[in-house]
Amino acid sequence: MDIQQQKQLKILVIGDSCEDVYHYGFCDRLSPEAPVAIFKEIRKSKMPGMSSNVVQNLQSFGIITAHLSNVEPIEKHRFIDERFKQHLLRVDVGEEQSVKSIDINKIKNNIDFDAVIISDYNKGYLNAEDCNYICSYFSQKKIPVFVDSKKSDLKCFHDCWLKINNKEYSNARSLPVNAKILVTLGQNGVKYGEKIYSTDKVEVFDVCGAGDVFLATLVNYFLITKDIEIAITFANKFASYSVTKSGTYKITKQDIATLALGKNNV
Repeated sequence: MDIQQQKQLKILVIGDSCEDVYHYGFCDRLSPEAPVAIFKEIRKSKMPGMSSNVVQNLQSFGIITAHLSNVEPIEKHRFIDERFKQHLLRVDVGEEQSVKSIDINKIKNNIDFDAVIISDYNKGYLNAEDCNYICSYFSQKKIPVFVDSKKSDLKCFHDCWLKINNKEYSNARSLPVNAKILVTLGQNGVKYGEKIYSTDKVEVFDVCGAGDVFLATLVNYFLITKDIEIAITFANKFASYSVTKSGTYKITKQDIATLALGKNNV
């Protein structure tokens, strides 16, 4: 399907951010002090994570983005076996400190957007009151709001599109009264309403960032087509592709040309 963007879109992304740090190496011996493997690092890479990854994926589609996020550093260190790309350990740094919540005044009178994305990893940048205000403010301005949240109490998200995974849906203590809910089911696709939209069966290599790819793709194609079913189809396709790659994945122009346009090159 060849869907061309008619104008350059502009999206505001609000949410927690981190830096994903990948330590690649191997373990070939046990510690003499305890029965644990010794990790020998041979290379390291860093990339933006959480809401910053959503921003990067939107930018891959040529979308102009504005980003409101925490300034306090949060790092997710992943230790990976270089030979098999197997995750051995994850160490999170910075979450023990308090993250300053959003200055809600920054969104007021800021309405020159085609959509708003709330990428809420529940690290402290967005509290329930702020989320309620953001949804109310932009829905009154007729600007669509898309939400991906790790909160268990989700009633603060209303008048929006809410994307959560199946585990988050099962563990939710409350759901919004007025929201369109999409539940991602991993390899089984996405449930929206009473329908399940299947996805391509692929060999899963790394799920890091797949939800961010799904969200960015969903919003992009919904704004272009105004059809949520078409948007889900594309989001499924791009997210499935992302889990076949190593690390927090950011889609590329080549991916877009291949997956969306059906071309061999850009």
